[in-house]
Amino acid sequence: MNKLADKIIDLTLEIQQIPAPTFAEGPRGEFVRDLFAKENLKDVSMDSLGNVYARLAGKQKKAKPLIVSAHLDTVFPTSINLQIKKEGGRIIAPGIGDNSLGVAALFGILWGLREKNIMLNHDVWFVANVGEEGLGDLRGMRGVVERFNTDVIGYLVLEGLALGYVYHRAIGVRRYRITAKTAGGHSWSDYGQPSAVHELAALVTQLTGMQLPRDPRTTMNVGTFGGGTGINVLASEAKCELDLRSEDIAALGKLIHQVEDVIINASREGVKITAEVIGQRPAGEISKNHELVKLAVKCVNEQGLNAVLISGSTDANIPFSMGIPTVVMGVTTGGGAHTVNEYIDASPIEKGIETLIKFVENAG
Repeated sequence: MNKLADKIIDLTLEIQQIPAPTFAEGPRGEFVRDLFAKENLKDVSMDSLGNVYARLAGKQKKAKPLIVSAHLDTVFPTSINLQIKKEGGRIIAPGIGDNSLGVAALFGILWGLREKNIMLNHDVWFVANVGEEGLGDLRGMRGVVERFNTDVIGYLVLEGLALGYVYHRAIGVRRYRITAKTAGGHSWSDYGQPSAVHELAALVTQLTGMQLPRDPRTTMNVGTFGGGTGINVLASEAKCELDLRSEDIAALGKLIHQVEDVIINASREGVKITAEVIGQRPAGEISKNHELVKLAVKCVNEQGLNAVLISGSTDANIPFSMGIPTVVMGVTTGGGAHTVNEYIDASPIEKGIETLIKFVENAG
């Protein structure tokens, strides 16, 4: 690996050691803000949401800017052990690829441009955004897009673990919290009366028994389930969280209708089932023939990699849904995302950062 890749890895490890669960990204954001200031970037700031901004000035003041963004948050609570392990060419640590490396790559791009003495015609805004994971509902990126609107070259969104892939489509997502309520009671003396846990479990079984289309790919997942107060108690309340996704907005709409119809008809005497929407990620895409997509593919292929066009659910959903030119690119390969055994491969970072530098240099 070259010195730039080593420097990026060192920064990645620093970032990874700062806990940043969704809704508590502040310390990591402040760290990034201070680094932006040390790099003498312009207009360094943090907004009310916790997004961090910095501008690399280009030669033409009136040129549209390129926005390069990476999300700050991780899926892990502050209580998680952030221990780092190295095994061969792998670095293993919670959140290291998603998205500590992505955030570090903001600086890797900056360092690479300076190392090569590349002066861009356009401004580049480096942004570290909040609320991408879990129930953050992309609140950070919604704020970023509101700030810059559509008067931009486009967005380059960084994901640590996606080297070789170019996202040009956003998967639509709808999320619900479903609640079952009953009178509850004693498991022996009130046996036969409804239990909220039993009722919700039956509802989940009914929902997950639905036949979903494979093409367009459409998924359903119950990610959390809980309720009750004791083993010998008929639960008076139980809750679960449901995630629906599809590559096709019409297919997602059909599934939403089916799910909501089941929920509406699930209540009966002594049993109340309700649902609230807790997250929506809009779908969208740009053509695979768009200049930014073709540039991303070219930059990946020039590194001896085979670029693969795919769809995904990321913070890029927001600009995608508004028709703003956007691509998502990665920094390296790895695996185990969202687990304590998440890992990145160190050696491909050199090629990964070179693809990103070339993209930023030639965009616009």
